[in-house]
Amino acid sequence: MIKKHFVITIDRQYGSGGRIVGKRLAEELGIHFYDNDILKLTSERTAIGEQYFRLADEKAGNNILYKIVSNLTPDISSPKLDENIVSPENLFRFQAEVIREIAENETCIIAGRCGNYILSQSTLDNHVDFFVYADEETRIQRAMDYDRINREEAVKRIKKINKERSRYHKYYTGEDWMLPDRYDLMINASRISYDEMEILMKDYIRMKGFID
Repeated sequence: MIKKHFVITIDRQYGSGGRIVGKRLAEELGIHFYDNDILKLTSERTAIGEQYFRLADEKAGNNILYKIVSNLTPDISSPKLDENIVSPENLFRFQAEVIREIAENETCIIAGRCGNYILSQSTLDNHVDFFVYADEETRIQRAMDYDRINREEAVKRIKKINKERSRYHKYYTGEDWMLPDRYDLMINASRISYDEMEILMKDYIRMKGFID
């Protein structure tokens, strides 16, 4: 089914269903779906405790100077091996290094963590970047169903997590999280099912010549 090496990145609003559909698509294509396991992989390859990566996962750092400079020239170069080895910025560099390595070596799907930006700054040309969003009511219902939480908790999580993801993306890329021209396809998941969303993604990558 896969005709040549490529990578899919999926960024998603919490509650949109992007992660669920990404996992389904990966299973159908017979490829890996990388999400939280990127944290474990990065920990194993750096010998830095996984808890450090989990605490910083998809959250902006708090270095104001770094943020100002990053808005001009985000630094995703090689990690620093000095006393600031576990700073949020350096942990991001370690993670970006692992994402690039994974993308260069296998066809896969990578969820979140500025994957679209990291790969756009690498030598890998064959990547397709999706962003999945949905209206508030759809996100509330899907969060309630998937995470088995009540409406109040769903609303709380949606507000908190999407705010964190937006700030994280801005902090490390200098770009707005939902900027349309940074993605190949923005998918409004409000009025389509998970199955229909998967078909849409699959049809797009087929159109791009990556699968039969």
